[in-house]
Amino acid sequence: MNTPSLQQPSFLLANLKVDATTKPLIQRCQDLLKIIDEYPAKELHLIFPWLVENVFGSLDGILSGWNLRLLHSRSNEFNVVLDFLSPSGPMMKLVYKLQAEEYKYEVPVNYLPGPVKACIQEGVLPDCPLFHNKLQFPLPGVLTLNLALNPFEFFMFNFAYCLIAPRVCLQTQHCSSTDSAYFVLVDLYLKYFLPVEGSVPPSPFSDSRGSVTAPSPRASSVSFAGYGVHSPSLLKHHIFHQPSVNADPAAQEIWRSETLLQMFVEIWLHHYSLELYQKLQSPQVKLALLQYRLSMSSMPCQPHAPPGSGTLHTYQEPFSPSEEHVLVVRLLVKHLHAFSNSLKPEQLSSSPSAHSPTHTSPLEEFKRVVVQRFVQQKLYLFLQHCFGHWPLDASFRAVLETWLSYIQPWRYTAEKTNPQPDQNRTVPDKWEPFVHENLLLYTKLFQGFLNRAMRTDLVNAKNALMVFRVAKVLAQPSLAEMIQKGEQLFLEPEHVLHHRQPRGYLTPSQGGSYLSSRQRSVTDTVFKVKSHVYSLEGQDCQYKQMFGSEVRGAVMKFIQIIAQARHTAKRISDHSSEAAANSSILSWFGLGSSDLNNTFPGAEPEDSGECLKKTHEFLDRALENLCQIFKLNQGQLAQLISNLGASQDDGHSRQLPDCIQGENGLVLTDLGRRQIINGLRRFEVQYQGDPELQPIRSYESALLVRLLYRVSTLLNDRFRVQMGTLCSRPDFLGCLGRRYLTDPDSSHRLKRSPMSRRTLELSLQPRLSLRPLASYRTLLLLLLFYTLGALLSFGPLSSTALLLMGGLLYGVLMTLFAEKLKRQ
Repeated sequence: MNTPSLQQPSFLLANLKVDATTKPLIQRCQDLLKIIDEYPAKELHLIFPWLVENVFGSLDGILSGWNLRLLHSRSNEFNVVLDFLSPSGPMMKLVYKLQAEEYKYEVPVNYLPGPVKACIQEGVLPDCPLFHNKLQFPLPGVLTLNLALNPFEFFMFNFAYCLIAPRVCLQTQHCSSTDSAYFVLVDLYLKYFLPVEGSVPPSPFSDSRGSVTAPSPRASSVSFAGYGVHSPSLLKHHIFHQPSVNADPAAQEIWRSETLLQMFVEIWLHHYSLELYQKLQSPQVKLALLQYRLSMSSMPCQPHAPPGSGTLHTYQEPFSPSEEHVLVVRLLVKHLHAFSNSLKPEQLSSSPSAHSPTHTSPLEEFKRVVVQRFVQQKLYLFLQHCFGHWPLDASFRAVLETWLSYIQPWRYTAEKTNPQPDQNRTVPDKWEPFVHENLLLYTKLFQGFLNRAMRTDLVNAKNALMVFRVAKVLAQPSLAEMIQKGEQLFLEPEHVLHHRQPRGYLTPSQGGSYLSSRQRSVTDTVFKVKSHVYSLEGQDCQYKQMFGSEVRGAVMKFIQIIAQARHTAKRISDHSSEAAANSSILSWFGLGSSDLNNTFPGAEPEDSGECLKKTHEFLDRALENLCQIFKLNQGQLAQLISNLGASQDDGHSRQLPDCIQGENGLVLTDLGRRQIINGLRRFEVQYQGDPELQPIRSYESALLVRLLYRVSTLLNDRFRVQMGTLCSRPDFLGCLGRRYLTDPDSSHRLKRSPMSRRTLELSLQPRLSLRPLASYRTLLLLLLFYTLGALLSFGPLSSTALLLMGGLLYGVLMTLFAEKLKRQ
């Protein structure tokens, strides 16, 4: 490797593979820098696929590559890797070098997102133009389909896939995902290829025309079902067909921006069920699919289907995004808002019909449509999937913040004039079209969050914070009115749209373009809102209004749950404070309780002290914001909360969760489950077996417990009938017998715990229990009593008789008082 110019290309790859196992990463990067500078593209072409796999790992997850997701800033290799992979670094220089020669690299279709893969294997062209004209049909006897990508597409595909590829070597580390080399590289690529200011820097390599050309559409040599109803992106069409002499450099290079964004969106956000994918496909694609199936069914011998192709109707892709995945998606959303909002005011307000290059550059056109046309649909489905499948814990915060970032594009503008406090920040009127054209991301996702929050433990400060965040965002002045107006526009009668052509508001997959807003003027706001809803939910969707009676009723129930959680948090906090005060006082005398069950039920380490105070504050402010959003009556709300607090204060800790009586005992209802989750009610956790067979305590003598159990068992078996007859008498003797032979609190206590009827009946039978005599405390008291009797000249028999008479007299007096209290 010292004289790389003298080596043959076949030896170059072999030496690199050896170096990958022997040399440190820093040294390998330095060697690769020299190789990329000195070798021609023809020789670098042979090592490029291996090098990409060596950096990002294999697509099947077996090889981990450089572990970019685990490489953090504290590592010595962090800066070296960033320099090598940066948008202007050696690796990208290699990509441009190969791009100028128009090399192609294959990617198996099996690694595409599930719905896209299924469509291709069914013989239907995918919606995304990124995969058009790239399908390479296999040789005879080979069943694997491949896509032929140019070097830039191949590099970005592997980089994007690195985030979702299964990795067998990933280890749990206490490091932030936002501090990893992968996260930083995503940020660098977004800022470079989607610049907020200026244009995309040109490629350092050129062909005979003076610039690296964008990959132009090429004719397909194979007839593909559905292919004729699609056309490539008109943004690309606009760029490709400009004269090379007078071409704008931005127009020549913007294909990289579009390719990068489409690759990120397709790989990161295109994982959902194929049923949804079918619903979102264009009518032309559905028609092509039907024609394809009819033609296949009419064939006498159908061709062999590739493994794993399945059918479009039965396909369902399992997909669970990680928290790191969601954080990267949020970074993409935030940057796209900043990129779109950097559009110049004169370009933003210009007429859509102005399509001359002298008015707007392709990059400005790209900024105008980037969010709505590239991201909206797939992000909506991605968030909807996460809302429905994410665990009910605090890790949902990443998904929540991604959603809140998308629905607040005004946070990512360059305007920094007199920032107002969050409570008084009014959403500018210019954002009303954005709210209307993204109506479902406000209304339906709020309903999804409401459904999650009602099943979440709101006593936990982290969960309470999420409720507060959503209520705070939606309570921004004028935002609720914009959403409500958008719902009213959607509910306009259909005859309002009689003048429009059927489905004129086309998506790119339907033959429309990413610049269709420049080609046709859509002035009907009602049509825009309806097109948005129908394109995401289908023509047969049943829209549920966010400000309708049904959702409003759910919000009222949610407010009750918030009020209950507030009350529970306050009660836990007060109990914890009292327990801490008592413990601190008794600890001076060595009498602090060592019973772990003394803590309040439902309390967790993070749900104590300062965290509970934050919970109360978050829920208080969430209630205020919800009332502001839905214009609820403050008086009725205060009365509801006060009544709820009064009912909970009245013996709250002794109330069971809501249950129904089943054959084998109590069965929890949905309300009861929510009460347990939020710590509002609980079952008494206690020993449910034979009281005589409880585990021997540390304050009991094991020998005496066993001995007294045998004695009491013999007596109970011998006199069971007599004891039952005595306790069943309604007179004074019966009451006295029940006081000694039964537990007066057992029936009340057992009714408050779920147990079978047979166990309950056995526990209520009269019996003699001698186990208290095995307690060391009882033995000590008896010793003191007999010692005192000896000092007073009483013998053992006299002391025993005196003790029995005292016990009998105590029982008689307590029975008389109990009878007297019952009569009163």
